[in-house]
Parts: sequence; C-alpha cells; structure tokens
Amino acid sequence: MLIGELTEDVKKRSRWSTVMGILTAILGMVLIAYPLATATVTTLLLGWLLIFAGVAGLIFALHSQTAGKFFWKVFEGVIYVIAGVGLAFFPIRGVATLTLFLGALLLIYAGVAFAEAFQVPAAGGRGWFFADAVVSLLMALLILRRWPSSSAWAIGTLVGVTVLMGGISRTVIAATIRTGVGSIETTTPRAA
Repeated sequence: MLIGELTEDVKKRSRWSTVMGILTAILGMVLIAYPLATATVTTLLLGWLLIFAGVAGLIFALHSQTAGKFFWKVFEGVIYVIAGVGLAFFPIRGVATLTLFLGALLLIYAGVAFAEAFQVPAAGGRGWFFADAVVSLLMALLILRRWPSSSAWAIGTLVGVTVLMGGISRTVIAATIRTGVGSIETTTPRAA
C-alpha cells in the first residue's frame, strides 16, 4: 500500500471518528440536561446486567468441581440476581441507593488520594493528587449531605459528563491524527 493510499484511508477514518465524537458529545449534553432520566436508565441497565450475570453465575455453578466452589458460585449468583431485581424493578430506589454508594465511594477515594499525595515528592505532581483528593471530597460531601435529594442529579450528571468528555476526547484525538497525517504528507516525497 502506498503512503498516499494509507494517509487517505487514515483521513477518512478520522473524519468518521470526528463525527462520532461530536455526536457522542451532543449525547453527553442531552444526558446532562436530563439527569434523573439518565440515572434511571443507567440503573435499569445495571439491574438487568446484574440479573443476567447472576443467572450466568448460577449456570456456571453447575460446572463446579468442588462443593465449596459450587455453593460460593450459587451464593454469588443469588446476590447478583437479588441486587439486579432491586435495581431493575425499583429503579428510583435503585438510583437513591447507587447515589449513596457513589458518595461513600468518593469519600473513600478522597482519603486514598490524600494518603497518596503525601507519598509523592513535591516536584512529582503532589499538587495534582491533592487537587484530585479535594475535588473528590467536595463531590462526596455534596452528594452525601444532600442525599437522598442528590439522587435526582448526581448519577445522571456524572454519566452525562463522562459521555461528553468521551466525545470531546474522541474529536480531539481524531483532529490530532488528521494533523499528523497532514505532516506526513507534506514531508514524504511523492512517487513519480
């Protein structure tokens, strides 16, 4: 394959990646605009995934070689199914539960990030670890102090921001690839 054909193929693919990035960023903005609906759909999907994972675990338990592994896999499968049913069939309560879990998780993460920050040399980016810890702590406190009312925005907003950032990063990466291909084209001599 010639360099010209290769660069054209990369350009074409990066155009599609740019389009997908823009569409993903738009979807992220829509998800941010409707955080409760986003959280509810996310909870429903997670619930059904847990149900399917639990059923699969129960099926795989039948292939266990020992009684200990069998009972552990059955226990695991039952827990997954129960959690999944709770989320899938009671999504509003599920959103509240997931929001409480998220707040607790962010609180624990903030503590770990603070501990890590003290182990990093000052010139090694300690400030970024502290910033990460402070933002995580503030988010945790914001979610937990306002719980359960924070359930209306926390999960949905964070999912929306994640999708938005994924779209933006995909668009930026595609633009960077196109720029790199352009520089290859200008520095590579064309065949006669």
